[in-house]
Amino acid sequence: MINELINKRQSVRKYKNETVPVETIAACIEAARLAPSACNAQPWKFIVVDDEALKQQVGEAAASMGMNKFCLTAPCIVVVVLEKANLSSSIGSVLKDKEYTLIDIGIAAEHFCLQAVELGLGTCMVGWFNEKKVRQLLGIPKSKRVPLLITIGYPDDAPREKVRKTAEQISSKNQY
Repeated sequence: MINELINKRQSVRKYKNETVPVETIAACIEAARLAPSACNAQPWKFIVVDDEALKQQVGEAAASMGMNKFCLTAPCIVVVVLEKANLSSSIGSVLKDKEYTLIDIGIAAEHFCLQAVELGLGTCMVGWFNEKKVRQLLGIPKSKRVPLLITIGYPDDAPREKVRKTAEQISSKNQY
């Protein structure tokens, strides 16, 4: 079953003009909430933007320089805010020179997206957007980072064939 979801999961950039039920978004957030994180830090907050005027403004913050125009037509945009990690995770990040919080955000976001697929929805993780503008629009403190937006809605395009490197190109055994 998980294999089926992984195969169906893709970045959707065309959505039906159909509202996503609140309960459905809540189920996706619940999946993200249950994601593992370094030292159980859970360094995330999800802001659901479904108010039409506000969603349009957030979409505009993502649709610049010819990028991400589909954000203007997504039925819902979920803004992922990077929250402060707990002490153990923060110390570990410094000692090991690894951004555990960003890894954690990626895991939680993918949990969100896989749950969406199971519920018949499509998503797209967006990293190209005016972060300052998004923070201003949503009242997010300047001290917080917004690493991702996730558009979500009912897909209005046919699934694409996945083009990926072979397993041999991306893996090896016992050495590089």
